[in-house]
Amino acid sequence: MPRPAILPVIDWKGVFDSGQRFAEWVKGGEHRDNCERIRADLAALSVEPHEAAYLEALPRPIHVVAIAEAWCGDVVRHVAVLERLAHAAPNIAVRYIGRGQRPDVFVRFLTNGGEAIPKFIFLSGAFVECGNWGPMPAACRELIARGKACGNVAAAREKVAALYNADPDRRIVIAELLHLIGVASSSRP
Repeated sequence: MPRPAILPVIDWKGVFDSGQRFAEWVKGGEHRDNCERIRADLAALSVEPHEAAYLEALPRPIHVVAIAEAWCGDVVRHVAVLERLAHAAPNIAVRYIGRGQRPDVFVRFLTNGGEAIPKFIFLSGAFVECGNWGPMPAACRELIARGKACGNVAAAREKVAALYNADPDRRIVIAELLHLIGVASSSRP
């Protein structure tokens, strides 16, 4: 049996350094209405006191590379959540890149072969890849996969919309991102 291809090592620090901070990214967005919605969502979202305490006390730095473009509805919905958590955590730094900026990176994070965004790649303080999230919560990704399997993606998208409507505070996304933050900030296995 042939060995699988070995992918080149990604220079995560270089990728991170090539990205934009949130303020630059959202200001330069082509889709101004979506950028305004992201800003409004960021202002409206909150973290619970115990989550804020956890984020404030993170023992190690975390870097997040966010592959995001403001035209995408899932980006509009989820970037504000990532930013809200990052604002509460002095040890989290986020940088934004577009799909075309680093295709060598993006191709590693396709969703079932599709170019779905956002993708949030969680890196340790030493820029070691520790996990990734996106383009939507796990339950929603499963619904889309089931819809594809049975040939009814439209019904799956309706169910995803219902899940989004049932969670306006994005508690599910917050929980999933907090889990990855915990992994990336680990000081022991």
